[in-house]
Amino acid sequence: MFENIITVFESSPWLFFSSIFFIGLCVGSFLNVVAYRLPVMMQRDWKIECHEFLELDKPTFDEHTTNLGLSLPASACPNCGHKIRFWENIPVLSYLILRAKCSDCQTSISLQYPLVELLTAAASLTVAYTYGVNLAMLAALVFTWVLIALTLIDLKTQLLPDTLTLPLLWLGIFCSFFILFTDLKSSVIGAMAGYLILWSVFHLFKLVTGKEGMGFGDFKLLAALGAWSGVALLPQIILVSSVVGAISGITMVLLKRTKKQQAIPFGPYLAVAGWMALLWGEQINQQYLSFLN
Repeated sequence: MFENIITVFESSPWLFFSSIFFIGLCVGSFLNVVAYRLPVMMQRDWKIECHEFLELDKPTFDEHTTNLGLSLPASACPNCGHKIRFWENIPVLSYLILRAKCSDCQTSISLQYPLVELLTAAASLTVAYTYGVNLAMLAALVFTWVLIALTLIDLKTQLLPDTLTLPLLWLGIFCSFFILFTDLKSSVIGAMAGYLILWSVFHLFKLVTGKEGMGFGDFKLLAALGAWSGVALLPQIILVSSVVGAISGITMVLLKRTKKQQAIPFGPYLAVAGWMALLWGEQINQQYLSFLN
């Protein structure tokens, strides 16, 4: 059956790309849910663990937080609690039909929802166009979707959950067994080097300034990127993410969107640089070397 699907997609590119676009929209809708619910679930679990460790009474939560999961309960308006019906949850289209407002209380719906859906669909199309119909494309899609989820969560909460970064790391090493993007040796060394580089920067910065310059989640994310792209592309990932992050930070300070001492999440810059490296890393390196010569 899988071979038949591949044959159909290879013979009908329009069907392949339209299917990827539709799947990307649906996944983007789910990533919005993940970005909202996963941090709440993490904070709930941390509070329970802290109370258990301190031998305190079990903490109490409202019914919504207690039962919150990634799939249940069904999505609802955060303002009035209106249960979102299936026709109100169609990616992008429902946002336009509802005119960006809840059908019950008329509260505005954030523009984030359709933007994330369109971004995920566009990124998925780019992956499909780059790799074609093969196993590498499927793996790169998962890689892309996890990075989008991590970016959304880090921008909002400055957290990079282990429940996403660690499986991403191990999946990258697993893919190296099939040499989809790099070989096993390069993947393992890339994961080790990715973690140790930022770990060293963290402790050096703390030794010099007495402050913590980044979170441990950044170490694990770079380790995961190294596992996927291989050790050879780590310098490119670090350079691109650092330069873009510095430019973005300076721009935000100059525009007074943030304060000089305010922490800026580094995960989104790592995610963008890592995604670019996986798709076009070799071409970028070749262009850079050609420019130097």
